[in-house]
Amino acid sequence: MNIVLAGARTLLYKEMLRFYKVSFQTVAAPVLTAVLYLLIFGHVLEGRVQVFGEVGYTSFLIPGLVMMSVLQNAFANSSSSLIQSKITGNLVFLLVTPLSHWAWFVAYVGASIIRGVVVGLGVLLVTVWFAPPPIANPLWIVVFTLCGAAMMGALGLVAGLWAEKFDQIAAFQNFIVMPMTMLSGVFYSIKSLPAFWQGVSHLNPFFYMVDGFRHGFFGTSDVSPWMSFGIVGVTLGVVCALCLHLLRIGYKIRS
Repeated sequence: MNIVLAGARTLLYKEMLRFYKVSFQTVAAPVLTAVLYLLIFGHVLEGRVQVFGEVGYTSFLIPGLVMMSVLQNAFANSSSSLIQSKITGNLVFLLVTPLSHWAWFVAYVGASIIRGVVVGLGVLLVTVWFAPPPIANPLWIVVFTLCGAAMMGALGLVAGLWAEKFDQIAAFQNFIVMPMTMLSGVFYSIKSLPAFWQGVSHLNPFFYMVDGFRHGFFGTSDVSPWMSFGIVGVTLGVVCALCLHLLRIGYKIRS
């Protein structure tokens, strides 16, 4: 057990060092992107879009941008790391170690959570100056941040195991992750949508992560935070179970 934990700590340190060494790209760039979203959408739609009662649109937008940044960067961290290791061939150095699939999972997902949280905090600290949102329930903020980052870190591992080239990872991110985050209520309340599209939005697990996270700030949301927590928890469990299974059988990494 101690050997497994030591191996996981070492791999976790390696993964953290990987994104820290290029922090201008992995942290600063996503923060800048979120700020640009805030400046453009906040300027254009402030006072024109009704969300939660007296909540201003810019304040409403900030938690959504924070959570979107957490999710996208958690996914990018594990998926890009694994596909780079597969393509460059240095993955073999991990395969010859006695690391269990649990050690791989803890290290890759742990690093993804850390990167997601760091980027999310960066976005919050920069955007909060424009329209400081209240904090109604910090526990929900922490819960949905950790659950969302863990789920996307595990999903990134699944994508990295499946993909054999960078184009496949890009397709996974551009055609699955990006649309689901952009259509999760980051920029709008789903109650402003027609009934059909509200129903479609309720099929998107990313919506519940964003909505539950936003509830932590305003104390109000489109659905109950407990419902969001239940759906996010089930989705997290399914994705993690799939990820662990693929790691255990060495899917596309062990011949």
